[in-house]
Amino acid sequence: MDNKCENCRKFGDKLFLKGERCMSPKCAVTRRADPPGAKKSGRRRKKSEYGLQLQEKQKAKAEYGLRERQFRNTFVKAAKTTGATGEVLLQNLELRLDNVVYRLGWVKSRPQGRELVNHGHFKVNGKKVDIPSYQLRVKDIIEPAKIDLVKTTAVDKPVIPGWLKEKAFKAEVVALPERTDIDTPIEEQLIVEFYSR
Repeated sequence: MDNKCENCRKFGDKLFLKGERCMSPKCAVTRRADPPGAKKSGRRRKKSEYGLQLQEKQKAKAEYGLRERQFRNTFVKAAKTTGATGEVLLQNLELRLDNVVYRLGWVKSRPQGRELVNHGHFKVNGKKVDIPSYQLRVKDIIEPAKIDLVKTTAVDKPVIPGWLKEKAFKAEVVALPERTDIDTPIEEQLIVEFYSR
């Protein structure tokens, strides 16, 4: 078991960091729900308000595969935008190119999506993009540079969110993601409170 599985156990949620393994009986959260290093008594200390806020931020960072500086910059950008900061933060995270190829089911996990984007395997509006954090906008067209590569890594019939439209390995961002479209188990208000201290 590696660090990704420990993250899922630590937060008590499936973050789907290992692709197909997270959906199988081998998933660490399914096998052992207790956090790593927990004593056999099974009791957990109650977390302070700060501890809950920190844990939620760490969970979001782990799920989207960002480091602290990247995540903080995304938060600062969301705070400067009009609208609810937490919702705009999740919108910005969802509209990252590495996340969109994962949501489309073209890759099995976000880390795999990040790797393939880094290697230049996807085009946005006909131009090759190799920046995983590239922010997509409404009406952007995403397509793989080589369809054969995506066919080998694609997941069978994923549930594509309503803000994306896909047909024959060509996708379009048709709208900004609403909070109801984002199915991540993240309480964004705790993250806003953490950075607003």
